[in-house]
Amino acid sequence: MKSVFHGLMFVLLVAVTSQAQAQQSRTLIPDRTLDIVQDSGYLNVGMYKDFPPYSYEADGEARGVDADLGRRIAEGLGVEFRPYWIIPDENLGDDLRNHIWKGHYLAKTRIADIMMRVPYDSTFKYMRDSTGEMINEQVVFFGPYQQERWQIAFDKSRLDGVETVAVFQYHPIGVEIDTLPATYLTSAFGGRLRNQVHHYRNVGEAFQAMEQDEIAGVMGMRAEIEHQLEAHEGNGFTKAGNGFPGMTKQVWDVGLAVRHTHRALGYAIGAIVDGMVRSGEMVELYANHGLSYSRPGYYDEILGPEESGE
Repeated sequence: MKSVFHGLMFVLLVAVTSQAQAQQSRTLIPDRTLDIVQDSGYLNVGMYKDFPPYSYEADGEARGVDADLGRRIAEGLGVEFRPYWIIPDENLGDDLRNHIWKGHYLAKTRIADIMMRVPYDSTFKYMRDSTGEMINEQVVFFGPYQQERWQIAFDKSRLDGVETVAVFQYHPIGVEIDTLPATYLTSAFGGRLRNQVHHYRNVGEAFQAMEQDEIAGVMGMRAEIEHQLEAHEGNGFTKAGNGFPGMTKQVWDVGLAVRHTHRALGYAIGAIVDGMVRSGEMVELYANHGLSYSRPGYYDEILGPEESGE
């Protein structure tokens, strides 16, 4: 009888302890609503670390087009801009969980108020797991501010042009490892390009390889390509004008994310971003970084199709 009693007490103790730990876990994450953000005087802007030209650190200062957009958002809210650096996990869902709505297990007291450069995409937004539960129900996606796309740069001393990616059946091309370009180029045209695809840690390393004549081209996101072209100006590298037949996602809208309980903060930030897109200030922001800008497709129905700036 005594052992049964002790067993029940142990179960109760575990239950109470678990409940207390769960309550503590919930209270560890700061509830930074719009009012609290404005009262605190600062905004934690979540940006990917070492991700030029979008967001990176140089001389102790946050730089890049996303960093400057974060500064503009903070200014619009009347608060100080504070960079919150994100080191990418295995996938975007992990990043959103660790830095927007739950907190990383090593630093649960810190989350970003907003997260930059997330896809503004209905398929991703309403994605469900194997049990039918929404994966991103704890997150609000809003504020599309740019349309991103894939781009190839090539060495004019080795290629006359790139009318089609099929040319890389005969010339080596570099890609960042574990990206869509890596998957696409190794499988396109029945895998005929596979042996010519070289993998690198990032687009910058791929450009260094092209500078050393190891490869004839590089494929990556347009802004990354343009950033590297400027850094390697004078080497005879240029952008290609080809498309990507058979590629499922060639352009996509980029926006912001907040925790689902912080919708008012999202509305306030969304209004700032929307004003920048409509006024042309966003075009100027990208131009200041030497980058092309495409308006998000979200605005096509609102403002009409955008005239090509290419």
